[in-house]
Amino acid sequence: MRRTTIVAPAGLLDRLRRIALERQTSMAMVIREALEDKAKSHRPLPRSLGMGASGFSDTSQRAGDERPVPRSWR
Repeated sequence: MRRTTIVAPAGLLDRLRRIALERQTSMAMVIREALEDKAKSHRPLPRSLGMGASGFSDTSQRAGDERPVPRSWR
């Protein structure tokens, strides 16, 4: 485990301290749990909004792998 320093408002630190006292654990454990929950719920932003309807189902898969080549519209 690595050590780090955070800066937080006094009110937040007081609430974390109260939670730690209620659970009879350390503030570090409460903060680690909160960070884990936040990291688990993170979802990366989509690469596109899907606003077009090309009729092809593999467009989004190919978008990150190759340069776009226009397909014939006829």
